[in-house]
Amino acid sequence: MTVAYRRKPVLWDVEYDATAAKLIAIVGPNGAGKSTLMKACLGLLPLSAGSVAFWGRPFAEVRGRVGYVPQRESVDWEFPVSALDVVCMGRYGKIGWFRGISRAHRQVALEALSKVHMEAFADRQIAQLSGGQQQRVFLARALAQEADLYFMDEPFAGVDAATEKAIVEVLRTLKGAGRTVICVHHDLQSVPEYFDEVLMLNMRVVAAGPVSEVFTAENLQKTYGGRLTLLDAASHAVARAAAGGPQPR
Repeated sequence: MTVAYRRKPVLWDVEYDATAAKLIAIVGPNGAGKSTLMKACLGLLPLSAGSVAFWGRPFAEVRGRVGYVPQRESVDWEFPVSALDVVCMGRYGKIGWFRGISRAHRQVALEALSKVHMEAFADRQIAQLSGGQQQRVFLARALAQEADLYFMDEPFAGVDAATEKAIVEVLRTLKGAGRTVICVHHDLQSVPEYFDEVLMLNMRVVAAGPVSEVFTAENLQKTYGGRLTLLDAASHAVARAAAGGPQPR
């Protein structure tokens, strides 16, 4: 695909085929087109050229099989709904809009909140939640959708350690259930610990594949250019992963 803003390319000739049942990170510098790629795949931005297919079909035909967790900053958290109301929105693809939430669907939503350790906040207005708690609620909404593929745009951004741990637990549970998760991710040091595969992006695909094979110092240099301070810490993470040593938390 190619995506342009006002005739200026943001993504250029990107070609990628995600591996099923894997946790996949999209990494790259600011302005590399990471969020743009995700939104273009979901039909939220128009393509200038190319196409996107999900299991060989257009997104409109498989919408119910795809979940999306947007950046927290893009959400109106002042909207007067409870945490449970937000999670129940993830069920609309199965029950249809303008129809009531049945007890069974509400129970699925409550179970999703429980998986992110937010069941005690089910009746709390979302504006009254902390940033990390709000992120967990949005993750629970995606879980309630019971999708096969999840797109998550910076799910770890600005969250506390407890929330990060909860998100990692959920990602690994989804993978264990055969789901695929694609995350825009900024913390390069945690890539070897959290993800199976990585898509390294800077307007074009620099490298893509298993973390153990493509998340190398050379590819990081190609992706990020001369940002050596950032790359030094990431390179140490790569070396630790290759040696089988403990990863930073």
